[in-house]
Amino acid sequence: MEKHRVLFVCLGNICRSPLAEAAFRKAAEEAGLDIEVDSAGTANYHVGEPPDPRSIEEAQRHGIDISSYRGRQLSSDDFHRFDRILGMDRSNMANMSRVDPGDGNAKVSLLMDIVPGQEGREVADPWYGGEDNFRDTWDDVSMAAEALIAILRDDDG
Repeated sequence: MEKHRVLFVCLGNICRSPLAEAAFRKAAEEAGLDIEVDSAGTANYHVGEPPDPRSIEEAQRHGIDISSYRGRQLSSDDFHRFDRILGMDRSNMANMSRVDPGDGNAKVSLLMDIVPGQEGREVADPWYGGEDNFRDTWDDVSMAAEALIAILRDDDG
């Protein structure tokens, strides 16, 4: 079984992508997959900062501590380092394409495109909303994490 390297990307790397990283990390651990996982933002607004307190709280509700995560900005090196790079919305995808050096080996896609029946759907940014929005984000990224586990298991044969 090969090591799978996955990167989740949103705008600031403090709401959606850290939750996606946490959900996938937990699902992969439960599935016994060998992974390297990280998250990044397309903007540099929150480099070095912890996730939004509401994201930390939502992850904690699921038994995951993400308080040590720190925001970082997507780099062109990421397209060589990771096998899969998954963006949360179309704006993230457009921003990612501007950073993509074009010679990387990463499969790049919208996160929900990997979930059967959810193709083309964006993970809504919970930043301006309340706790319910963060719960909705968790539901989306958890669904995507399970779908990604199934894909990676198939890839492993």
